[in-house]
Amino acid sequence: MPHFVSPSQSPPAMVVPIKAPEGAAPPPTQQEVSSILDAVFTARTSNASIDAAYALCEVLLNSVGYRGLHSYGVLAEVKKAAADKKSGLRRESAQNLLGALFERFPPQQRISEIVFLLQDGGMLGVALDALADKGAVVREAAQYGIDALLPQLSPEALVVGLLPALLTYMKKATGKWQGTVGALKLLEKMADKAKITIGSTKGEAEEQDILREALGTKLATLIPIVEAAMLDMKPEVEKQAVKTMHSVTSLLSNDDVAPRIPLLIDTMQHPKPETVHKAIHALSQTTFVAIVTSPVLALLTPFLERSLNNPGTPQEVLRQTVVITENLTKLVHDPIEARTFLPKLQPGVKSVVDRASLPEVRELATRALNVMDKAMALEQKNVVERTTGEDVAKILDAEIKKNGGLSGDLDAYKLARPYVGEMVAEDVNHRHVKRIAARVAPYLKGSTSAADAIADAVQQYYVEEDARKYGVPEKEDDGETEIVNAEFSLAYGGMLLLNHTNLRLLKGHRYGLCGRNGAGKSTLMKSIAGGKLEGFPPQDVLRTCYVEHNQGEDADISILEFVSKDPTIAKEGRERIVAVLEEFGFTSGPEGRQSQRVGSLSGGWKMKLALARAMLQRADVLLLDEPTNHLDVANIAWLETYLKTHPDITSLIVSHDSGFLDNVTTDIYHYELNKKLGHYKGNLAAFVKIRPEAKSYYTLSASNVQFKFPPPGILSGVKSLTRAIIRMTNVSYTYPNAPKPSLSDVSCQLTLSSRVAIIGPNGAGKSTLIKLLTGEVIPSSGKVEKHPNLRIGYIKQHALEHVEMHLEKTPNQYLQWRYAHGDDREVHMKQTRVLSAQDREQMEKFIDVGDGKGKRQVESLVGRQKYKKTFQYEVKWRGFLPKHNTQISRETLLELGFQKLVQEFDDHEASREGLGYRELQPSVISKHFEDLGLDPEIANHNEIGSLSGGQKVKVVIAGAMWNNPHLLVLDEPTNFLDRDSLGGLAVAIRDFKGGVVMISHNEEFVGALASEQWHVVDGRVTHRGTNSIALDRFEDSKPGSAVTSGLNTPAMSSAVTTAANSAANSGAEDNGVTGESMKFRAKKKKKMTKKEMKERESRRRLRHIEWLNSPKGTPKPLDTDDEAE
Repeated sequence: MPHFVSPSQSPPAMVVPIKAPEGAAPPPTQQEVSSILDAVFTARTSNASIDAAYALCEVLLNSVGYRGLHSYGVLAEVKKAAADKKSGLRRESAQNLLGALFERFPPQQRISEIVFLLQDGGMLGVALDALADKGAVVREAAQYGIDALLPQLSPEALVVGLLPALLTYMKKATGKWQGTVGALKLLEKMADKAKITIGSTKGEAEEQDILREALGTKLATLIPIVEAAMLDMKPEVEKQAVKTMHSVTSLLSNDDVAPRIPLLIDTMQHPKPETVHKAIHALSQTTFVAIVTSPVLALLTPFLERSLNNPGTPQEVLRQTVVITENLTKLVHDPIEARTFLPKLQPGVKSVVDRASLPEVRELATRALNVMDKAMALEQKNVVERTTGEDVAKILDAEIKKNGGLSGDLDAYKLARPYVGEMVAEDVNHRHVKRIAARVAPYLKGSTSAADAIADAVQQYYVEEDARKYGVPEKEDDGETEIVNAEFSLAYGGMLLLNHTNLRLLKGHRYGLCGRNGAGKSTLMKSIAGGKLEGFPPQDVLRTCYVEHNQGEDADISILEFVSKDPTIAKEGRERIVAVLEEFGFTSGPEGRQSQRVGSLSGGWKMKLALARAMLQRADVLLLDEPTNHLDVANIAWLETYLKTHPDITSLIVSHDSGFLDNVTTDIYHYELNKKLGHYKGNLAAFVKIRPEAKSYYTLSASNVQFKFPPPGILSGVKSLTRAIIRMTNVSYTYPNAPKPSLSDVSCQLTLSSRVAIIGPNGAGKSTLIKLLTGEVIPSSGKVEKHPNLRIGYIKQHALEHVEMHLEKTPNQYLQWRYAHGDDREVHMKQTRVLSAQDREQMEKFIDVGDGKGKRQVESLVGRQKYKKTFQYEVKWRGFLPKHNTQISRETLLELGFQKLVQEFDDHEASREGLGYRELQPSVISKHFEDLGLDPEIANHNEIGSLSGGQKVKVVIAGAMWNNPHLLVLDEPTNFLDRDSLGGLAVAIRDFKGGVVMISHNEEFVGALASEQWHVVDGRVTHRGTNSIALDRFEDSKPGSAVTSGLNTPAMSSAVTTAANSAANSGAEDNGVTGESMKFRAKKKKKMTKKEMKERESRRRLRHIEWLNSPKGTPKPLDTDDEAE
C-alpha cells in the first residue's frame, strides 16, 4: 500500500498558511512534515520509528504547535495507520507516534489536551482500541502512550478532559473488551492518584485534595458504568471492574461507610434481593460521624433505591431503609447535593407511605419525606448555587475585553473557552480558588499577550466571590494556646446527634460535656479516641487518651505487669511506672497493691488504674467518661485535686456527678436542641444561670424523663410494711483463695418499706453484701432467709453483665427470651441455684417420710400449697407414677437437706405469680420499656450491642421490673444514667411501693431517698438511721412547687414515716429477734357452705382445663378463689 505522502503523489512544496507564534521558527512545509511521517511509518526498527516521532514533535512544537496536528494531517494519518489491518508495522508506528505526541505536547502546549481528549472524539480511543491488537509490540506501544498521557494532566484536566473521554469510550457498543479493561485501569490509576499519601508535599497534597473532591462529585455517573462492567460476561472485564470499584469508592473519605464498602461492592457484583437486604441491615448498624456528601450519596442511593422500589422488600428492611434515608438526609448540608440525589429516592419513599402494611413504617416514611423536603430547601433563596463552566466563560470574556481583547488565534480561544471554564468551575465549587490562574493562563497564550493579567483577574474575582459566599472566618485570639478547632457532624446508627457543629479546645482547660442520656456524649468521645472525628488532630500530633467506665482488663496478671504491657508506657521505664502508680495509691513491693492481680480490684481502683495509665502515656488531652463511677468520696476529692493541679493537661469530661463537674470544670459544652454544641465559659453553676432550663443537672425531679415502676403485688402473710421479708443472720463470706473474709458476722433484715443505702469505701464488701442478699453467692457461714414468694429485682454494679450475652438481640427480644417459660431465666444462673456435687449427692439419697411406703428418691417438686402457718410441697418420687406423689411440709424438706430444691421452686412460683398479670407480647413489652424511659423505636428495632451505656442500663432495669418485684436492689445505679434519667429513677424509687436497697457514692441521690444507712467497713456492717430524708433534693418538693411535700402521698408516708420511726431496725415488728426463724402465717379461712365449695371446685376445674389446653409456656392462672378465702 503506497504511503500517504509518497514522492510521486506529493503536492508541490508549499508553506501551510499557519502563522507561527511570535519568536517561533517558521512553519515547515507540507513536504517536510510528510517526509518525517514517512520516516515514522517506514522505519526498519521500533527505535528508529520512535526517534522520527520525537523529531516530528520537535518540529511542530518549535513552529506552529498543536495547530499543525490537524493542518498537516498528522492525526488523520495516525488514525488511518492504526486501523491498517494488513500492516502490523504501520499499526505499531501509529502508536509510537501517538505516544510521542501524548508525552511531548501537553507539558509545552496545554491546549493540546483538548485536541487529544475531546476534539472530534479525541485520540485516546485509538490507543485503547490498540490494546486488543494481536501483535504484542502494538499493545506495548499503545500502553506506553496511555501511561505517558496520565502524568501530564493536572487534576482539573483529569476530571474535565480524561474522565469524559474514558466514559464515552466505555459507553460505546462497538468498543473492544481489552480497551474497556484499559479504560478501567486508567480510572483505577486516577482514583489511586487522589489517595492521601504519607510524606507528600503541600502542593502534592493540594492536588490530591482537588482530584479527590472533583472525582467524588462525578461518582453518580461513574459508579453505574463501573458497576455494569462488574456484570460483564468477560471475566477479565469483571475482575478489573471490581478492582476499579474498590479504588473509586476509596474517594469517599468517609470512615463510617469505609468498613461497609467490601460488602456493598459484593452486593453490586451479586445483585440479589437477599444481598441488598444484608447491605441495608449493615448500614442500619453503622455509626455515622462525618458529613454526608455527594460521593457517599452516589454510592448509597442505588442500594436505598432498590430496597424502596422492590415490592418484595420485607417490612423490617423497608423500616431500616427509610430510617437510613432520613438520617443520611439530615447529614447532607448542601441543598444542591440533596437536590441531585434525593429526587431519585422520593418516589420510593412515597410508595412506602402508600403501600407499607405496618403503620409504624408508614409514619417513618412520612417523616423521611418531610426531612427530604427540608434538606432540598426548594423555597430557600440564599442557597449557594454551583458555578458552571458557562458562568466562568462569561467572566473570562469580560476580563479579555478589559485587557484589549484577543490579538491572536480566535479559533484557539473558541476551542479553549469551554474547557477552561469547566476546570475553573471545579476549583470554584471545591473552594480551591488559589489554583485558578494556573488553569487559565497556559490556555490563552496563543490568543492574547495579556494571558497572565487575565488569569490573575479571573482568580481575584473568584477569591472575592468565595469570601462573599462563605465569609472570612474570624479567629478568636484570647492569648491562650488553641490545640483543637474541629467542625464536624455526628450520627449514630439511624439517629442524628450533632449537625455541623464546632469543638474548640484550649490548653489547660477542663471542659464538661453535658447532655441528656443518648445525646451522644460517649459516642463523641469514642469518635475522638478512634481518630474518626473530622478536623480533630491525629494521635501523632496531639496525644489523646480515652478513660472509660467500662474497661476490660487482663484479670490474671499483676497490676505492674498489666501497665508495663502497653508499649507506649513501657518506654517510660520501670522506675517511673512504679512511681506514678504509687502516686495513684498503688503501693509497691512484693506485698504492695502493685503485685495484686488486676481482677482483684474493685470498680473504684480499676478507674484509678485507668487514670494512672493515661498519665503514663503523657496525654495532652484526657477524655474522661464517667471518671467518678465506682469512686468513693475520698477518691473523688483526690481526682478533683489532681485535675486542678495539672494545668498542662486539657480534659473533656462526661459525668453525672454534678458536684464533681461544678468543682472541676472551667467550660461547659452542652448538646443543644438544634443539634449543635453550645460553649459556655465557667462551671456548671454558671452554665445553669445562663440556661435555667438545665437546672435538672442540680435537682432530681425529671421533667422530660419519667420512670414508672409496676406495683410489687401481695406477699401472703405480710400485712405490715415493716414486717421483715428477708433476713441475714451471722453471715460471713470469704472469696476463694482470699486471705481474709470480705464480710464477717453480718446480721440485717429488710422490709417492704425499707429505703436502705449501703455506704463504704471501695473494696469494703458492699457488692458482696448485696450478692449474699439476692442469692448470687452462697455464704461461707450463717444463713440467709427470705419469704418464699419474695421477688427481687437486681441491677448489678457492672450492669451490662445482665445483657452481655444478648448483644445481637433487640431489647424486646431479650425480654421475651428472659421470661419465655413463665419465670425469670436469670434466676437459674445464680450460684445458689447451681447444683453442686454435694447437692447431687443429696438428690441420690433414699429417704423415708414415714408414710409406710419405705425409702424413695426425690425426683422433683411439682406443686405447693398453704399448710397451717407454712407451706407444703408436692414431691414427685423417682420411678413412681404421679398418683404416688406425697405432700411434705417445708420444714421437713429443709431438715432433710433439700434447701436448693425448695428455694428453686419458691423462686419459680414467685416469678409465675408476678407474671400472672403480664402478657409477653411485643406491644405490652414496648409499653413497659416506654414506662422506663426507653424509646419504643429503640426497644423494638435496635440491637442491644448498638445502644449507649445509659440505654443498656434502662434495658436491665426493665428486665428486672418485668415480674413486679417486691424488693429492688440497685448496685451503683447512678453510674450510667444521665441527670434527667437519674431524676426519673429517683422519683420512681420515691413512689415505689416495695423495698429498695442501693449502693451509691452519689451523696445527692442517697440523701434524697435513703432513710436508713448500712456502713460497710473492713467487712463489718454498722446500721445507722436518719430521721428524715432530703426532700429538697426533689424540685417538686420545694416550697412553691405543685407538690409541697412527698409526705402527703401514701407512698411516702409508708416509705418515710415508718422508716424514720425505726430506721435502725427494719422489721421492728419482729422485736429485733434476728435469730428467730422467719415464718409467715397463712390467712384465716372463712367457713364456706357446701354450695359455695361446689361452685369453687367447678371454677377451679374449668380454669385448669383451659390452662392445659393453652400453648406451652403459658403461665398458670392465679387461683383467685384461694386469694378470696
